[in-house]
Amino acid sequence: MAAADGGAPAPRLPENPTPEQLDGFFKDDTFAYQQAGCRVVEAWRGHGVAEMEISPEKHLNAQGRVMGGAVFTLADYAFAAASLCGEASSVSLTSTIEFMSSPKGNKLIATCDVDRTGRKVGFYTIDVADDLGGKVARVVTTCYRPA
Repeated sequence: MAAADGGAPAPRLPENPTPEQLDGFFKDDTFAYQQAGCRVVEAWRGHGVAEMEISPEKHLNAQGRVMGGAVFTLADYAFAAASLCGEASSVSLTSTIEFMSSPKGNKLIATCDVDRTGRKVGFYTIDVADDLGGKVARVVTTCYRPA
């Protein structure tokens, strides 16, 4: 797939990337990786797991709880890993999030799995939990692959 500016093709992840390939691919993400501290810890075609250590300086709202946007950012990061392994680039068409509880632990873990994917459209579910096993949120995302 060519870049939007007509330049070189967008980089692609293999179907089953190594941890080094994942880190190399995602390290230039200025928001999720560099600012929020999200890390993809495993991924293969249709599956991705991302983690984020909860930081009071970065992730808490005015009430001292983890900001919903931080939870969604991590879920979106896991979705990116699952949807980009062995696939052409995609864009989200819709995402819905259901918050279940505030995290009690020190880390959030988002696990994304494909529900169904075709040539152009994919459907994914992401479950977010804390490191104590508490369910925090569920995100459902639909994506489109223009190429």
